Amino acid sequence: MKMYDVVIVGTGHGGAQAAISLRQFGFEGSILMVSRDTELPYERPPLSKDYLAGEKPFERLLIRPAEFWESKNIEIKLGCDIVSIDAESHVASSADGTQFAYGSLVWAAGGEPRMLSCPGADLQGVHGVRSRADVDHIAAILRSGANRVVVIGGGYIGLEAAAVLRKMGREVILVEALPRVLSRVADETISDFVQSMHAEQGVDLRLGVGVKRLIGDGSSVAGVELTDGTEIPANMVIVGIGIIPSVEPVKRAGASGENGVNVDKQCRTSVVDIFAIGDCACHANSWAGGAHLRVESVQNASDMATTVARVLCGQDAAYDALPWFWSNQYDCRLQTAGLSVDYDQTVLRGSTAEAKFSLVYCKDGRIVAIDCINNTKDYVQARKLIESSAKIDPVRLADASIPLKESVSH
Repeated sequence: MKMYDVVIVGTGHGGAQAAISLRQFGFEGSILMVSRDTELPYERPPLSKDYLAGEKPFERLLIRPAEFWESKNIEIKLGCDIVSIDAESHVASSADGTQFAYGSLVWAAGGEPRMLSCPGADLQGVHGVRSRADVDHIAAILRSGANRVVVIGGGYIGLEAAAVLRKMGREVILVEALPRVLSRVADETISDFVQSMHAEQGVDLRLGVGVKRLIGDGSSVAGVELTDGTEIPANMVIVGIGIIPSVEPVKRAGASGENGVNVDKQCRTSVVDIFAIGDCACHANSWAGGAHLRVESVQNASDMATTVARVLCGQDAAYDALPWFWSNQYDCRLQTAGLSVDYDQTVLRGSTAEAKFSLVYCKDGRIVAIDCINNTKDYVQARKLIESSAKIDPVRLADASIPLKESVSH
């Protein structure tokens, strides 16, 4: 059994950034990255966009080339699933029985796509979108002639997949159980705009209706029956209804948490020498009024990783980064800063009809979040205003001809 100063479980954005940052901050100890994935660390957001569309080869998704990890003396073991942790002995064990002793363990395993639980959910041709393998399977079915796709879920993953499929000329039916898309992350103004955009591009939107069962043709999916009795023929089903945090081994080792695994401001779990970062880490977020939540974004994973690296290098560090997100759909770029979980007012800047506007979320006269459609200038300026908690003049804020940064009240 080999001993490592730091073992990082997961090779996504968080795991990769943790290893990179440790070396950047002068950490000279041994580092092992271990993952059930079989690919070197790669970017996940392009999977449902550029990669699915065939516009970006996989090599361009790599976070760093193979020689980088070798030059930094960072060992990577792929195709290795960590299934148990002996917290007292500081040993992590894989499914094949291989054991790794650690000084500190960074849990960056992310999550698995939440799949349907209805009858027919195990049919061939039903896919999540989380890994290269997922998208490669989807692309292979499309190449075989699949022309009619049902996308389940009106969040970012489902919407991005729908946009790419329409650009590829496929017929797309998007099913969302809630009354509007992006309902968990955006105001109705944004939902209405996004729905209209997809409808104009030919997506058949079915909102406020769930999935009763998937219909099979032998072992393969052939359609979807909705809860209202409608049956939709389909050659393939893509499921984008969130993730299930991959935390069972670390929770069995004693880590607390109901929604993922709980961490403090240094990203420490309740188990000594075990940290957790990224999609699976539930933390008290100051940008959400201290609410405990998980943030599923590249920003969150990378910034948490940097925090842990600083802590392991003996530096003072606490995670308090402003959340931000982005999504590309057709010719539209949606950028978000902050968390719109608690606000008392929204202000529209610009015109939704021109597809260039911003929706500002305010609380007690201060900006707490913003959604920008093709409006990077507002996005950049809003990030600074949110971070400074500046008081805003609502009249100037609503005037899109006035730069956002000049809406501060004096």
